[in-house]
Amino acid sequence: MTGIEVLTVAQMGEADRLAVASGIASLSLMERAGSLVADALDANYPIASVVVLCGPGNNGGDGFCAAHHARQRGYDIRLASLGAVENLRGDAADMAKRWRGPVLPLTPEAIGGATLIIDALFGAGLSRPLEGPAAAVVEAVNRSGIPIFAVDVPSGMHGDLGRPLDGEDGLCIRARHTVTFFRKKPGHLLMPGRLLCGDITIGDIGIPESVLQTIRPQTFENGLALWGNGFPKLAPDTYKYRRGHAVVASGPLHATGAARLAARAALRIGAGLVSVASPLDAVGVNAAQLTAIMVKPFDGAKGLSALLADKRFNAVAIGPGCGVGVLTQDLVAAVLASGAAAVLDADALTSFADDPNTLFRQLREACVLTPHDGEFERLFPGVLKSAPSKLEAAREAARKAGCVVLLKGPDTVVASADGRAAINTNAPPWLATAGAGDVLTGMIAGLMAQGMAAFEAANAAAWLHGEAANRFGAGLIAEDIPEQLPAVLRAILR
Repeated sequence: MTGIEVLTVAQMGEADRLAVASGIASLSLMERAGSLVADALDANYPIASVVVLCGPGNNGGDGFCAAHHARQRGYDIRLASLGAVENLRGDAADMAKRWRGPVLPLTPEAIGGATLIIDALFGAGLSRPLEGPAAAVVEAVNRSGIPIFAVDVPSGMHGDLGRPLDGEDGLCIRARHTVTFFRKKPGHLLMPGRLLCGDITIGDIGIPESVLQTIRPQTFENGLALWGNGFPKLAPDTYKYRRGHAVVASGPLHATGAARLAARAALRIGAGLVSVASPLDAVGVNAAQLTAIMVKPFDGAKGLSALLADKRFNAVAIGPGCGVGVLTQDLVAAVLASGAAAVLDADALTSFADDPNTLFRQLREACVLTPHDGEFERLFPGVLKSAPSKLEAAREAARKAGCVVLLKGPDTVVASADGRAAINTNAPPWLATAGAGDVLTGMIAGLMAQGMAAFEAANAAAWLHGEAANRFGAGLIAEDIPEQLPAVLRAILR
């Protein structure tokens, strides 16, 4: 299953309900779920002594079913249950009746001798932190070092928020592999949930795709399927002017490198022409470093306005290396008044920390803000702390700003003012290097210069940025990222 839609816990419950309403028996959904867990076990651990930990609800029912299927495939299976089997209800009770082996009490001793543990204690619907015997067992399981397969989500993790229910560093199963069903949930993608889940398998349990037409999800996992149809495609008769002209505003003499990184990225991503708009004191150093990228001198905000009056300059990136203060505020105003698509990063954001609404009043749909956490807090004070998750914080920020907000990180979130949001998951840790964000800014501007819409351009750039970094590997510096783009682009354009 390859669907990019991401469903909240409530939406997944609605998907189950709609499937049953369409005539699919709920027991058959559970039957298929348990079988898929056994499939994943086969594919990853064909030889194992397995202990299945079952909870008191439907997640435990999945566990009983998985134990039944795994035993039929020849696995050495033991099963431990939280609470008495006779207290189970509904489909979970029916699945427990299929289990012909002993049911051990759920204690830390139950995992002794196991080489693999299946965690079917609690699913994504858990609403309170782990406690009592479940907490004791989860602590023992995590200490044991035994590989863990989680069913749906690791027990103790909030399916929407991607963190333990008792806080960021709270108690939760730390799985090596998670098997979930139909679609991922936000918690599978957001940090630290993605790490708690380990590798993720999505299984088809028979829920019809048509339920998505009713649910109408607004969250997606970023990837080619999200933006590929809008990615710039070259006709045989194209020429450079049709591919757009991106402009990157440079900082002063002592801070020009960031703009050049962004400009090279814009050119590599496919913009037909790229220029660095350079303050007069920096023209010499920029001209000495650039070849295919042009240098356009300007003097202050009025000079930048005059430069951008040429409507062939259809996308502008501003912020990296510009400096924080009133001058940058005025330059941003010139960019936004020009009508060009705009990407605002770094100093272009921090310069408005004292009065974010002044910036928000100037923004429009064809704008992208690209803050990291610190810059986000300056523009949207308190939103990260008060929002239930990074996903919802980015959504709230996009609504406030009236444009696309790309909140950077290992789980970059791109949110649009219309409520759409996507979570990016392919960024490797070596992207945490000076200048990588400047490259991303240039990539977004380069795609927007080619006519890509802001939400799609921001998502495409974030994903391609991660792919380029993965292709290079450890030792990456910012200058390496644009040089990996040709190979990445060739792969996606095949």
